[in-house]
Amino acid sequence: MTGMDDLITAAEAAELLHLHVKRVQHLARTGQLPATRFGHKWLFSRSKLLAAQPSPERHVGELSGGLEISARNRLRGRIASVIADGVMAEVRVQVGDQEIVSIITRASAERLRLTVGDEVFAVMKSTEVMIAKPG
Repeated sequence: MTGMDDLITAAEAAELLHLHVKRVQHLARTGQLPATRFGHKWLFSRSKLLAAQPSPERHVGELSGGLEISARNRLRGRIASVIADGVMAEVRVQVGDQEIVSIITRASAERLRLTVGDEVFAVMKSTEVMIAKPG
């Protein structure tokens, strides 16, 4: 049984999981996060949330704890640099001897806690892929 001191609010759970509070509430409503409804509020067990988080040893091929994604174009690489400026961040990912540059929001870079050397996936979703051949 969970003790009262283990219970946290949706806002605290969102901070713990690095998610928006509305996302945490949605996951609780749909049964994807262990939670208890108390009146109009959701309460979460801190220990259950921590136990449910994917461990660092989990294979990254699942894209973070079994997350399914429709994009088929995923390239595994390592972060070469992260430069945050204003509300945007430039993330350079080394994939083999090539580099992919992505511009994302600074908030996303901070939420993902991106740091140089992290193993990540560069995920591309496009309706068109062009092929070029030198010469």
